[in-house]
Amino acid sequence: MNDVAALAGVSHQTVSRVLNEHPSVRPATRERVLEAIATLGYRPNLAARALVTRRTGTLGVITPASALFGPTSTLVAFEQAARDAGFYVSVATLRAFQGDEVVAAVEHFLAQGVDGVVVVAPRSGTVDAVGGVHVPVPVVLVSSGREGLDLPTVSVDQVAGGRLATEHLLTSGRRTVVHVAGPQEWYDARDRLRGWREALEAAGVPVPEHRAGGWSAADGYQVGTELVRTGVPEAIFAANDQLALGLLAAFGQAGVRVPQDVAVVGFDDEPGTAFYAPPLTTVRQGFDELGRRAVQSVVDALAGGAPAHHAIAPELVVRRSSGAAQGPPTG
Repeated sequence: MNDVAALAGVSHQTVSRVLNEHPSVRPATRERVLEAIATLGYRPNLAARALVTRRTGTLGVITPASALFGPTSTLVAFEQAARDAGFYVSVATLRAFQGDEVVAAVEHFLAQGVDGVVVVAPRSGTVDAVGGVHVPVPVVLVSSGREGLDLPTVSVDQVAGGRLATEHLLTSGRRTVVHVAGPQEWYDARDRLRGWREALEAAGVPVPEHRAGGWSAADGYQVGTELVRTGVPEAIFAANDQLALGLLAAFGQAGVRVPQDVAVVGFDDEPGTAFYAPPLTTVRQGFDELGRRAVQSVVDALAGGAPAHHAIAPELVVRRSSGAAQGPPTG
């Protein structure tokens, strides 16, 4: 920093203000300092800065070792939001959220001196595992399953999403809606099932038995072939877009028309859903907003704020699979 100050003809304090983006530095002076930094190839010493500030600017993230759209999109969105806020991210992926694995991940992060820990917790048992570990830095859950923990949480409102999908199908004239559910050990799957049931009960229409499934297109295809054999309903709300994709494949092979014979709505708005045959009506999750909220929750916790829960509203994206007007595919 002394070399940068000498080359730019400014004080050591001015260089520090430029590096910390202090607003009191004149534009011409800032430009001169930045040119000196580029000329000398200066890089801040993060270890030295951490000794002074007691902050490393690093956040630890514990997330499932999963390629599923939801957890993966959550991680990507959080990492981008963290970088925008000036944080680096260290990631630990766990195949099972068991006590020993969670403790090991937390100890790894603490050895790195992280400023906070974010836990992407989509499955039951995850929250319990986190609650059983003492963490001396702020912890934020990205999960719709809080289960009484006094921690800041951020989630997409999955119950509202289930209601959106079901109400859309009912208002299009269907007498009831069958739900192809995701695995019930996942909080999101439980909440989407709950939203579906609440919408049907509020409308005063029959609540049929839901169909249990996994998350994959193969699971949806299996349910679809069973429905072709036992009777295709007027409308189906699938717990994710991959299930919907499998349903569409099974119906297409059997000559069942979508949406004329059965209307279908998915969940997630994965890339490519606008190009399904037919384009899929679905519920979009705001992952970018989810990432920003999670980072802000860490910042608030570092400032001593009280734990709060932020629920992000999902958005219905209407396409042809539910009987929407024909038109070109849209993203």
